[in-house]
Amino acid sequence: MNTSWHRLFPDALSGEAATALARFLYDLAMACESRYLVQIQRHHRGQHSLYDPQRPWLSPPAKEK
Repeated sequence: MNTSWHRLFPDALSGEAATALARFLYDLAMACESRYLVQIQRHHRGQHSLYDPQRPWLSPPAKEK
């Protein structure tokens, strides 16, 4: 996605509007994390089983059953 951040977040924003926008984004992120917490945790656990392709001789940790 090649979105211009300058278009999404204009400079001419009042302090009140900037505060409201930041609060909205924070609340949105918290709602998303709350709703998808199980999937997020599952993804993070899966990332621990990856290994470094630059050092393939290091074996990944054993998977949990």
